Amino acid sequence: MDEIAKTIRILCPKFVLSKTGIQWLIGSPFFTPLTVVSTLRCIHSDSSSPDYDTESDDLRTLLPKGFNVIGALIIKNSDVEKKNAGEAIDAARRLKKHLSCETELRNSVTIGAVADSVTGDVVQFFVSRSEKPADIETVHFVLYDDNPEKYVWERGCLIRCELPITLPFYYPVNNTSEAEKMYLHAIEAVIAKFKDPEIVYMVETLTQASTESPQPVILRGKDLDFDMDLSDIKLVGEAAQDSDTTALSCAHFCSKSKSATTILSAENADTIQVSVLLNRSEKSPKSTAPIAKYCPASQDARLLIVDFKLQVLCYATKSLPLMYAISKLVFPGLVDQLNSMKKAIMPNLFTQHPQLYPYHFSPPGVLHPITVIYELSYGETELKQVDVRKSLHLRMGLPFDRPLLRIANALDLSTTRDGSRNNSSRKGFPLLKDVHFGIPSSGVSGGVVSLVQGSYEYYHYLQDGFDDSVGWGCAYRSLQTIVSWFKLQHYTSINAPSHREIQQSLVEIGDKDPSFIGSREWIGAIELSFVLDKLLGVSCKVLNVRSGAELPEKCRELALHFESQGTPIMIGGGVLAYTLLGIDYNEASGDCAFLILDPHYTGNDEHKKIVNGGWCGWKKAVDSKGRNFFLHDKFYNLLLPQRPDMV
Repeated sequence: MDEIAKTIRILCPKFVLSKTGIQWLIGSPFFTPLTVVSTLRCIHSDSSSPDYDTESDDLRTLLPKGFNVIGALIIKNSDVEKKNAGEAIDAARRLKKHLSCETELRNSVTIGAVADSVTGDVVQFFVSRSEKPADIETVHFVLYDDNPEKYVWERGCLIRCELPITLPFYYPVNNTSEAEKMYLHAIEAVIAKFKDPEIVYMVETLTQASTESPQPVILRGKDLDFDMDLSDIKLVGEAAQDSDTTALSCAHFCSKSKSATTILSAENADTIQVSVLLNRSEKSPKSTAPIAKYCPASQDARLLIVDFKLQVLCYATKSLPLMYAISKLVFPGLVDQLNSMKKAIMPNLFTQHPQLYPYHFSPPGVLHPITVIYELSYGETELKQVDVRKSLHLRMGLPFDRPLLRIANALDLSTTRDGSRNNSSRKGFPLLKDVHFGIPSSGVSGGVVSLVQGSYEYYHYLQDGFDDSVGWGCAYRSLQTIVSWFKLQHYTSINAPSHREIQQSLVEIGDKDPSFIGSREWIGAIELSFVLDKLLGVSCKVLNVRSGAELPEKCRELALHFESQGTPIMIGGGVLAYTLLGIDYNEASGDCAFLILDPHYTGNDEHKKIVNGGWCGWKKAVDSKGRNFFLHDKFYNLLLPQRPDMV
């Protein structure tokens, strides 16, 4: 075995996900030497071995094409390392056969890793090219990359293909088994059509400004090679581009340079869009007349229409020719996703079809995106969907108290006219985010700063042309900022509600009379808690203080909130409301300061103007001139939204 095969590069930051069982090692054929990009737990197994059929069905959809299983990690409390590695290699090879539907694997190197179940440390790596135990060799060189995101995304790009399919077919009413056969036959006909010479694949960029973007390229089905193995494909450099579209590489549609401030990740990766079109305008080599054929049904028949919404995401090295990116990545990706949906629809073929839609995610700690097909018939909170997400969290070693794989957290690969990703939740101009960044220090000597965790948007008076500046809209604006935090942390997909929508919610739960809608009545912490519970399912704690003078006594509790929950806090007193973003507190001296985001601002969304004007800044309970920020003759309620514990 060559020396390159005996060297392994490790990219994944978290290698051992548990202290029992088997983990699959994920790599890419585009990386040399052998490179482990991520690890996924085997979650379908019995006491003896993995359930390879179910595991392969899951991974075939979950992993984007361009990544595959290259080995396995076995976790055991044993000194027989080579024997354990042999079990891991055998498991990985069997899974690869299920995934590739091949009886033999062509000389591919398989990794076997052994981890200690007590310490959780990887003891040793081994590699093998065959199924013979004697061919297992020890890996002596293991490289740990300091910048794995750069390694993956400087070399590669994403390829996205979205394809809606409407599948009509007739079936005999009184013969269910025959109808299922016709359904499967119709699916096979669609798959065969992907290779049709008349099929056209249009390739264009999704990541560059329109003035710089290369023109779309057309690749015809008759020019593609669907049979060549990916390992035999010759990669081409950027300099190899010419007028022949079959010679173009993915680099043709990738940005030539990245900004020094660009974060390399799946969210910011170069993305190529592939559209599948049927070319019916080509002239036939033979002159023929239209033909109508009458085929009478021998028994009662009914028309059935099944809709599929395919959206495939693939990974390719930038030096991969476009024609092979389509034939070896996009095409098998479409086939696997269609077959997965086919299986899900089959049990309900003659009733209401499940609403299936694929979403792509880039969870923390996983370098490559994943694809999950969700059933949207009953929404995200339906128990079946929750169980699906729990199993995915288990497979990837993700925490069970964060909504990392909910729809709101899916990758947004849409672009604006200037080529930037469009993630704004507001029509028109985007709102300012995280305006507390870069503000001067609080002036508390020896204090400990506890801040809001994550991003939020700044809502204040007069935004969107709505006049709420006569002393009644500040609590509404604070609520909008809080809701924006939950959306930007992907706990929800809803936008910040308007004043009228907030009022409507309070009427619907019976807290207010119908006349409240459209009014200019002030609301406080209790009403905000009702709205958050109704719209987001978020619970809140409410702190009451009898006077503004007592607020510094709550600093320890407020600091604990920011450290454990991290959500913005609404402070309401009298007819004024503020948003609290942090605490600077010296427990020994009692000195403290409050990081206030003031919704009473009425100017333009200019960060410098807001900070310089004190609309976002540290406020001491008593300033250097002896003035009280919080009124001593007013009571205050503080709304502390709790971070949901959910997947």
